[in-house]
Amino acid sequence: MSTTALRRQGKRPVAATRLHTRDMFSEALAGLVQRPARSVLTMLGTILGVGAFVAVLGLTSTATGQIGKSFSLLQETTVTVTDAGASQADATTPAPMDFPADTDARLQRLNGVAAAGVWWTAPLRNPVISPRPTLTTVNAAGSTVTILAMSPGALTAMQPTLTTGVLFNAFHQNHGEHVCLLGAGAARILGITRIDNQPAVFVNGTAFTVLGIIGDTKSLPQSLLAMIIPSNTALNLYGPPADDPAQALIHTQLGAAQLIAHQAPLALRPDNPTLLQATPPPNPHDLRDAVGEDLSGLFLILAAICLVIGAVGIANTTLVAVLERTGEIGLRRALGARPRHIATQFLTESTALGALGGLIGTSLGVATVLATAVAQHWTAVLQPYAVLPAPLIGALIGLVAGLYPALRAARIEPLDALRR
Repeated sequence: MSTTALRRQGKRPVAATRLHTRDMFSEALAGLVQRPARSVLTMLGTILGVGAFVAVLGLTSTATGQIGKSFSLLQETTVTVTDAGASQADATTPAPMDFPADTDARLQRLNGVAAAGVWWTAPLRNPVISPRPTLTTVNAAGSTVTILAMSPGALTAMQPTLTTGVLFNAFHQNHGEHVCLLGAGAARILGITRIDNQPAVFVNGTAFTVLGIIGDTKSLPQSLLAMIIPSNTALNLYGPPADDPAQALIHTQLGAAQLIAHQAPLALRPDNPTLLQATPPPNPHDLRDAVGEDLSGLFLILAAICLVIGAVGIANTTLVAVLERTGEIGLRRALGARPRHIATQFLTESTALGALGGLIGTSLGVATVLATAVAQHWTAVLQPYAVLPAPLIGALIGLVAGLYPALRAARIEPLDALRR
């Protein structure tokens, strides 16, 4: 009978069944609380997925930021120029160096150069290096101590830290003095710890006065196991480099490395710049972006797998809950609940599971990033786009995962459900 006919007869029509929002959330909460262990296990997949998502993006941002910080200021201000012409020459007849005699002065005139000079390994085959003129068992040091020829500019450019003594200078360079510096490792091998008694090192019987001992250096770490002599002295005694080509080491001001690398070959050899090959430092931004992309791509795949597992877990648990609560569904339908009310109830439960799992996972992900940053003494970087949407992602996963179980629950007929 229609509503109008009932009113004419003085009867009140039956109001349509409604499911209020507060009732919907209370029913969903009751359904979750009734089986707490199952609810926790169901959320586990979402917790892992969302937590991995937040942790991956947070750790990637933190790590790439750390790469940007730890990308050494030294690397950003160091340029190397190699004698490419000599490296292409016949090894049996060593060619003269393509670096001019005034390499240090030419490079120093470039705007942005702090220090620069040329260096190479002295072309000696199995030299006998000893702290005494007579040959002793210390001669075995010749197999581990190398001899580096270095101009004063290159010596300054490698930024050494002296343990004792002084560096050789332009006077020693111009006059071809027989002086040397010892790296800390070479000094230890040769048994020289002090220079106040003016010790000497003998190379194949030729004496070199030790001016100082280098304890550390920011560039050319091989110099710590080397004996360093002025480059003019090395040219006079041993000739130009043979096995490895000579190189120029340039220490630039911050931001000038790329420009100096472009200008250096032309400044040194305007007649033929192709004889020299300059190597600028890598771009830290490109390095940081490449590492960030690699890390994000790898770990986001793992996070996506965890999210899929979480969605399957919610869908499976919700479907089992529908089958277990068939009698309850039939009773609700018999009392006036409509199919959309049943579907809404189960969708709310699955969405609540996903949202709660997303919140917990987000918290765990943020905690993981902070703990890692503290342990590594890094600065934690958490992007808002990675943290704020994470709980919504969990809720969306729960909503999508609960669609099929909710639709199946809505299709259950009251009589069929009550017979079971």
